[in-house]
Amino acid sequence: MKAIGVLAFFIALLLSVMVHELGHLLTAKKFGMKVSEFFLGFGKRIWSTKRGDTEYGIKAIPAGGYCRIQGMDPDEVMEPGQEHRSFYKASSGKKLIVLGAGSFNHFVLGFLLIFVLLSGVGVNALTPKISDVVAGSAAAAAGFEKGDEVIAINGTPVKDWSKDAATIRNSKGATLTFLVKRGSQEITISAAPKLTKISKSESRYLLGVMNEIGTKRLNPVTSVKASAALTWDMTASSAKALIQLPSKLPSLWGQTFSGQERASDGLVGVVGVARVSGQAASSGTMNSSQRIGTLILIVASLNIFVGLFNLLPILPLDGGHMAIAIADEIRAFIARLRGRPRPAGIDVKVLTPITMVVFVLLAAMTVLLLIADIFNPISLNL
Repeated sequence: MKAIGVLAFFIALLLSVMVHELGHLLTAKKFGMKVSEFFLGFGKRIWSTKRGDTEYGIKAIPAGGYCRIQGMDPDEVMEPGQEHRSFYKASSGKKLIVLGAGSFNHFVLGFLLIFVLLSGVGVNALTPKISDVVAGSAAAAAGFEKGDEVIAINGTPVKDWSKDAATIRNSKGATLTFLVKRGSQEITISAAPKLTKISKSESRYLLGVMNEIGTKRLNPVTSVKASAALTWDMTASSAKALIQLPSKLPSLWGQTFSGQERASDGLVGVVGVARVSGQAASSGTMNSSQRIGTLILIVASLNIFVGLFNLLPILPLDGGHMAIAIADEIRAFIARLRGRPRPAGIDVKVLTPITMVVFVLLAAMTVLLLIADIFNPISLNL
């Protein structure tokens, strides 16, 4: 099962790459740009076919993919009569759409995966069915039994125990009336929740029951809203992680070469995420729905993180090219205010030294994560 989980993750990762590049492909073609290649993988060509101007295919090394839009470099020579289809010749607005389409697709894919999780696979949730009654509690004194299912509280039907149980916490010790299903019968039980200390600094009114955990699926309409909210929360968490990334690199070095324990909330690479996916798939503490749900959540969160990371305004990321397109428009706006002609676009090649520095830093971080994930992997004890 562990191998299946790792394989499922890598397949999902390749599909995510394809979805990213598909965003560039479709928007570039929409604006009439010439796309010469669309490949999944790198290295030796295994299979390809040509449709119109574009060659589609698969290459030997399944480590990503690419969409080659001609004219990304202003010095690239286009075929005679095709100069107007150069990426460099397009307006800044079109460039921004094409460049941002890859990240946009990551967010869309993340949202769709979360929607499938909430509406199809389901998530763990407390049910109104009682799995145990705490001795000496209000529930025990009132006559609650293991296996009872709470149908209503004070006449209000129970639909979501995590929310409906707030009636118990907010009771301030007043007697509540519970409609309970016991076997084939429905009975009424009255109980007054007791103020119970749950920590050194907090006390709550509790009934004294333990509830079973079940799988909860939302209806499609509710799932859309919940998926959007969860996508936003994941995006905010990813943004926070990106901000904290530089501060976590020193500890990653120690965890890699000094044998320090890997923090579960620390930096992790693709190999590490694959390991966690394998752990989830082979976990003996989760049922099949929970395993599938965990894998879906891992892939969804990864897509959202990658989508946001790719928007960082640094070359060679798409966000760096977007920043250049925005800078071109700002320069053009200033030129118009001064009554001057539009200046030539920024030549990306001038920024090659910066691009190379960033590339080397990203490559070094990737290698460091790879070493850490292999020799000192994160374990979530699933």
